[in-house]
Amino acid sequence: MTATMREGTILAAESVDRLLEGCERREAWKGADSLSGSRFERVVFDGIPFVVKYAIVDDDWIMRATGDLGCRQLTLLSSGVLGSLPVSIDHTIAGYAPFTSSGGHRGLALLMRDVSPALVPSGSEPISLDLHRSFIASMAALHAAYWGFEGGTNRFPLAHHYVFLTPTMAELETATPHADPVPPAVAEGWRRLDLRYPEDARRLRGLANDPWPLVAALAAGPQTLIHGDWKLGNLGSDAARTILLDWDRTGEGPPLVDLAWYLGVNCDRLPETKEDTIAAYRAGLESAGVSTASWWDAQLAAALAGGFLQLAWSKTEDAAEFGWWSERFAAWIP
Repeated sequence: MTATMREGTILAAESVDRLLEGCERREAWKGADSLSGSRFERVVFDGIPFVVKYAIVDDDWIMRATGDLGCRQLTLLSSGVLGSLPVSIDHTIAGYAPFTSSGGHRGLALLMRDVSPALVPSGSEPISLDLHRSFIASMAALHAAYWGFEGGTNRFPLAHHYVFLTPTMAELETATPHADPVPPAVAEGWRRLDLRYPEDARRLRGLANDPWPLVAALAAGPQTLIHGDWKLGNLGSDAARTILLDWDRTGEGPPLVDLAWYLGVNCDRLPETKEDTIAAYRAGLESAGVSTASWWDAQLAAALAGGFLQLAWSKTEDAAEFGWWSERFAAWIP
């Protein structure tokens, strides 16, 4: 099994026992940036460390918030879609196996190479411009490689990117026995949003309750394979490749959805302006042979409106940051 993992292929095992057969050590583990509620282990094969993530709706609030009862990531991996990734991106996945929870839900045990030393360190300082630009270049390369991708019904639906960080999600999670920190933070963030920016809050709540105008605007543009979570906690660099973890929100979608999320979720650590980042990404697409002239402006406006819907609740303490997104949201016309 270890030889197979070294070759860079993804091993599909029939059970967790088979997936971990031959491991020398196995212990519970918690990543610093893991906020979904999923359980992790660190395992060792032939002295080589790996990480196992157990993704199941029983534990993972994001899966619950997006209706992922059957574990879409298992479908993604079994489809072989990730086999066409650009060589500049390392997904780190060595193998996977299905399992069933006590509640009868289908889950995924995901075996990944332990790349912890190569990940972006946690903190609040801006990352280097070279590293940032390498991530943007890899994002553009990913989108160009899958341009025109049609993912089918078993991938992460576009609309679900805009429902999992809403007041409704936070309210529903209060009825569960879980104590994940993110849903209460979302609820408190929306409460602050109502108090400090009532007009933005009113319009955002309306869109959160009915995101279809946004989804329709985004669906009118070109589609590709989007990762869904280009946060720095999922990113790293090793041997000139971008490490990109957590493919649980991956599916067909407009490319600028990934870019808007990157700009919003990593805002405190960007080493250049959002405008310069947007320009660098567009240049990356163009250099890969993707023409952007006919669709760029409308798609960028809609994607930034969507990014504000996702993350406005987290930006109320920074007037300049909030104002940048609010101006673009106000200008967007569905």
